[in-house]
Amino acid sequence: QVQLVESGGGLVQAGGSLRLSCAASGTRFSPIVLGWYRQAPGKQRELVARITSGGTTNYADAVKGRFSISRDNAQNMVYLQMNSLKSEDTAVYYCNIKFFAAEYWGQGTQVTVES
Repeated sequence: QVQLVESGGGLVQAGGSLRLSCAASGTRFSPIVLGWYRQAPGKQRELVARITSGGTTNYADAVKGRFSISRDNAQNMVYLQMNSLKSEDTAVYYCNIKFFAAEYWGQGTQVTVES
């Protein structure tokens, strides 16, 4: 049973930083893509950033230059460094991993940015 556990969310002032972590367990295979999504109240879940097994990264336009995604294959971890946070970054952030035939989600971690 694959499990993803996120951590690192919280309350921060605008302009501050947070680092989200996601630990994957229950699999001996390396995911093809790891990503972070977010969902704000009343809005659809959206992609924030993703990183492939080869290290290619993609970011939503809203976070380019402020957020950075990274992975540690040996530890089955994926991170999201969030800098220069804005109130519009407030959302529940979800970790996501994709294999060829399946994908898994974490339970989410709340990020609240006060202006």
